[in-house]
Amino acid sequence: MSENSNGAFSPPSLVMATIGLSLATFMQVLDTTIANVALPTISGNLGVSAEQGTWVITSFAVSNAIALPLTGWLSRKVGEVRLFIAATILFVIASFLCGVAQQMGMLVGFRALQGFVAGPLYPITQTLLISIYPPAKRGMALALLAMVTVVAPIAGPILGGWITDSYSWPWIFFINVPIGLFAAMVVYQQLKKRPVVIKHAPMDYMGLAMLVIGVGALQIVLDKGNDLDWFESNFIVGGTVVSVIALAVFVIWELTDKHPIVNLRLFVHRNFTFGTLALVGGYAAFFGMNLLLPQWLQTQMGYTATWAGLAAAPIGILPVFLSPLVGRYANNFDLRVLAGVAFLVMSASSFMRASFTTDVDYLHIALVQMFMGLGVAFFFMPILSILLSDLPPDQIADGSGLATFLRTLGGSFAASLTTWIWNRRATQHHAYLTENLSTFDPATRDALHNLGGNSQHGAAMLERMVESQAYMISTVDYFTLLGWTFLALLFVIWMAKPPFGAKPGAAASAH
Repeated sequence: MSENSNGAFSPPSLVMATIGLSLATFMQVLDTTIANVALPTISGNLGVSAEQGTWVITSFAVSNAIALPLTGWLSRKVGEVRLFIAATILFVIASFLCGVAQQMGMLVGFRALQGFVAGPLYPITQTLLISIYPPAKRGMALALLAMVTVVAPIAGPILGGWITDSYSWPWIFFINVPIGLFAAMVVYQQLKKRPVVIKHAPMDYMGLAMLVIGVGALQIVLDKGNDLDWFESNFIVGGTVVSVIALAVFVIWELTDKHPIVNLRLFVHRNFTFGTLALVGGYAAFFGMNLLLPQWLQTQMGYTATWAGLAAAPIGILPVFLSPLVGRYANNFDLRVLAGVAFLVMSASSFMRASFTTDVDYLHIALVQMFMGLGVAFFFMPILSILLSDLPPDQIADGSGLATFLRTLGGSFAASLTTWIWNRRATQHHAYLTENLSTFDPATRDALHNLGGNSQHGAAMLERMVESQAYMISTVDYFTLLGWTFLALLFVIWMAKPPFGAKPGAAASAH
C-alpha cells in the first residue's frame, strides 16, 4: 500500500486501476444503448411485437435508476471496492443470463436484474477515481470518466448492429463476460489494500418502496401512454395517480427520515442544485437527440441500422481528444464558462439540424454531429465538478449517486417523450399537408402525373412523400425545441457560485 502526496491511498499502478474502473463503467454504459438496434431482431426471434421489444430497454433503464440511490448506503455497509467488484461480477452473471434467455419475459426479467446490479457501478467508479487521484489531477479523472460516458452510448448502436448482423443478438450480452471478469480482477489486484471504513446505517425500506412504485409507475405511463391514448385510458389515469401519490410520499418521507435512501437535503447546497439541474436537462436533451436522429435516418431516410449508427458516431471524435485536455486545464478557468461553451455549441448544432431537409446528405449530418462533439467535450467534467464542489467530503458518494440517478431518469423519460412528441407532431403536420391536397388542385394533379398518373401507385407515392415531409417538419420542430432547451440551461449553470475546486479531504469521500 502506498500513499500519494495528499496522504491518501494510491494503488500500485494508477494506470491499471484506471483501466479496470473505466472498463466496467464502459461496459455498463454501453449496455444502455447496445440493444437498441437489435430490438427488431430480438422481437422477431422471441415472437413478440416491436412494442413489447422496447421493454428490453426500459426494464434496464428503470431498474438501473432505482438502484442508483442505494449506492451510498451499500458503499458504507460493505466498502466501495467490495461493492464495485460484487456489482461487476453480478453484472457479468446477469449479462450471461440475458444471452441464454429463450422467452421475452425471461429476457426482460434478466435485463431488469442487469440494470439493477449495474446501478452502483458508475457513481462508485467516480468515487474511487476521485479518491485515488491527487487533488490536482481529479479533473483529469472526471474527464476520463466523461469520455467513457460519451463514447460508450455512441459505440453501442454501431457495435450492436454489427454483432447482430454478423453473429447473433445474444452476443451483445455475452461480450460483457470477459470484459467484466477482467475489470473485476484488475480492480481487486490494485485496490484490495485500500482502507475500508464500514458504517452500519439502518435501511430505509419505506423510501425504497415508494421510489420503486413511483418511478416504476411513471415509466410505465410514459411508455404506454401513446399506445393507450394517454388520459383516455383508465390504466394510464390509474398509473399516474399511483405515481404522483408514491412520489409525493417519497419526497416527504425522505426529508423527514433520519437515514433516507436518497438524501434530498443535498439540494440545500446551491451548486449541487443548479449543477444537477443543468446535468439532467443537458443529458436528457442529448439523449433525446441521439435517440431521434438514428430513428429518423432509418425510418424516413432509408439508412440501415449500421449506417445510421455511423452517421451519429462522429459526435464522439472530439470528446476523445479534448476530454483529457479539459480535465487537465479546466480548473484554470471559471467552470461556468466551459459549461456555457458546451450549451452554446450544443444549441447551435441543434439549430443546424433544424435546417435539415429530406435532401440532406450523410456528410452534412456527420459534420454537424462532429461539431456537437465539441460541446459534449466541455459538458460532463465542468458540470460534475460544479455540482460536487460545495458538498462535504462524506456526502460526495451520495451526491454523485443522486445526480446520476436523476440523470439516468432524465434520459429514460426523454426516450419515451421524444418518440411521443415526434410521432404526434408528424401526425399533426400530415393532417395539415393533406388538407391542401385535392384532385381539383392543378399542383396536386401535376404531382400525381409525374408520379405515374392518377393511379393507386401514384397516390401511394404521393402519400409516402407527404408522410416523409410530415416527419421531416416534426424532426425540425424537435431539434428547434432542443436548441432552445440548451440555451435555457446556459442561464441555469450561471446560477452556481465559485469556488469550484476540490475540497481538502475529498479523497476520503463516501467512507
